[in-house]
Amino acid sequence: MDPYAKPKERKVGARRPKISHLAQSVKIRTRKERQAEKEAVAAERRAIKKAARRHLKQQLLQELDAADL
Repeated sequence: MDPYAKPKERKVGARRPKISHLAQSVKIRTRKERQAEKEAVAAERRAIKKAARRHLKQQLLQELDAADL
């Protein structure tokens, strides 16, 4: 945007020039791709937490059985 442009000459809104802050060699991902990657990471974290809870529950039950004997 030209700072010295007249108000009607400024490129704003949908007409504004698109500025890319990344190098041209970097692959540009779409919003859907970024969202899918984010959901995949969240699903993996949920799976890790679920496995940890199962493991701790199993460990607790073993300790309780050992205490009863």
